[in-house]
Amino acid sequence: MRQRSSSRGPRSSERTGRVRNLGFLVFRTYAGAMNRHRVLVVGYDDAELLDIACVTSTLHAVHEINPDLGYDLTLATPGGRPIACSSGLVLNGQAALERAKGPIGTLIVSGGLGHLDASRDERLVGHVRRLARESERVASLCTGASVLAAAGLLDGKRATTHWHFAERMAQEYPAVTVDARPIYVRDGDVYTAAGVTSALDLSLSFIEADFGADMARWVSRAMVTYLHRPGNQAQMSMFTAAPAADHGLVRKVTDHVTERLDADLSTEALARLARVSPRHLTRLFQMHLRQTPGRFVRQARLTAAAQLLTTTDLPVARVASRCGFASAEALRQAFVREYGTTPSQYRSVASSSV
Repeated sequence: MRQRSSSRGPRSSERTGRVRNLGFLVFRTYAGAMNRHRVLVVGYDDAELLDIACVTSTLHAVHEINPDLGYDLTLATPGGRPIACSSGLVLNGQAALERAKGPIGTLIVSGGLGHLDASRDERLVGHVRRLARESERVASLCTGASVLAAAGLLDGKRATTHWHFAERMAQEYPAVTVDARPIYVRDGDVYTAAGVTSALDLSLSFIEADFGADMARWVSRAMVTYLHRPGNQAQMSMFTAAPAADHGLVRKVTDHVTERLDADLSTEALARLARVSPRHLTRLFQMHLRQTPGRFVRQARLTAAAQLLTTTDLPVARVASRCGFASAEALRQAFVREYGTTPSQYRSVASSSV
């Protein structure tokens, strides 16, 4: 059992008083006889433990901050049996998936190495489909999106999953618009997250919707997370992704791009650097990076701009200049196209979440 530490804050009435002083009276409490928000997490063998723990620990933090608020969390597994997670650790099921019934506030399907077997299990998929009809919102974490897709819950919708599985999912489920870029996607009442730590970001977005932005920020601090990232933030920064390629010429060009974002990085200029034709350079980029040189440059500049917006106080015009955009307006247009928000709004969300 986890011991409660005094560092979590004051208890009972003392804590409630301080919570009130922090402005938490703006939280939406459920009136009258309404129950606390019920969350059912679906697990299966070879599920990713971090997917499950990340979302349940984050949501549970609401109750630890304010005992009058929170979520009722249940892990449902096939037959209610313990599940062996991909790490080898075993989790006890709290309810049998087959016997679970609504109404449910949020239905969440975990991801993990066992997602392929789970998505091919007609009984499991059938019960997820049934429970989705009795849920206010439905979500998947990481590769758990394949279970939602198998249940037909993502047909005609935009969804994300772990970047490594995105291409395969798009091929297997053509009725789903798979977007591997964002950390989570909302399409109506269906949410899909890229997995692992993005489950924390999705959970914080649920908390904000259910109990307000102040509670989400307070939980973010309690979880010691640097930033409640908006869902449209990219899964992988180019600075943390795997090395661009083992092809020397491609690596030379990408290194040049990341080190000189404010230079002339047109395909023609990069081709001259590489001493090949623009057409050949484009062919090499598509072969080794699955994108054109122009796309790589735009993503590099946007990633760098996002980093500067969240870590410095530089004016947007200076950020644009440093990252190779012709003007603040050019940066704004590129940001809106890629992330669906303006640089100023992105900075505001990031700053208020730290």
